[in-house]
Amino acid sequence: MVRPDPRGRLPAPASKESSLTLERGLALLQAVADAESEAPSISELAAAIGASRAAVYRLLVPLQSRGLVRREGSKVRLGLGVLRLASNVLPQLRLAAQPALRVLAEQVGATAHLTVADGTEAQAVAVVEPSWTAYHVAYRVGSRHPVHRGAAGKAIGLSPEGRQWVHSTGELQPGAFGVAAPVRGVPGLRASVGVVALEKLDGDVVGPQVLRAAQEVADALR
Repeated sequence: MVRPDPRGRLPAPASKESSLTLERGLALLQAVADAESEAPSISELAAAIGASRAAVYRLLVPLQSRGLVRREGSKVRLGLGVLRLASNVLPQLRLAAQPALRVLAEQVGATAHLTVADGTEAQAVAVVEPSWTAYHVAYRVGSRHPVHRGAAGKAIGLSPEGRQWVHSTGELQPGAFGVAAPVRGVPGLRASVGVVALEKLDGDVVGPQVLRAAQEVADALR
């Protein structure tokens, strides 16, 4: 029989308690990650997530055991376990993006790509080349360029209230044309889907195709 506490309240169901613990644990991990320079202290983390110091110590135990954080006295830093998790992200992004990129490349007859922002740089994480063209741009996975240059980078920074896609000419490679649209609605992801070709692309035609592919990638990642 479940008995109420001295105030007459029944204990919360175990599933609700587990959910709250998970939420606080994730909030704690995020607070550690958000520290820009010096590692936060236990007291600072407690204030950040609205919990007691004792609760923070308890939440740190499973995070430490998985290598996601490490203690340095009263300071807490991210652990190498975060890198192991991060290493699995790009393969999953590639897998999710492949179907939409394949359709886009075949429709446009141009090399399609998924590009992700990494700080001040944009990195191509998935590339699909068309199968039927006589020639096309060879775009390497892992290629990087400033995030403010090229259609792929500029699309990442587009405002939701502004243009839906962007095009560029010769910004990354002389004679290359690009059209790209942002991937929206995936928390924590700043990315774009685009195409690049060695001949001019009609933005009014290609733009909606790129936008549709970006939406399909977003749907696959949610």
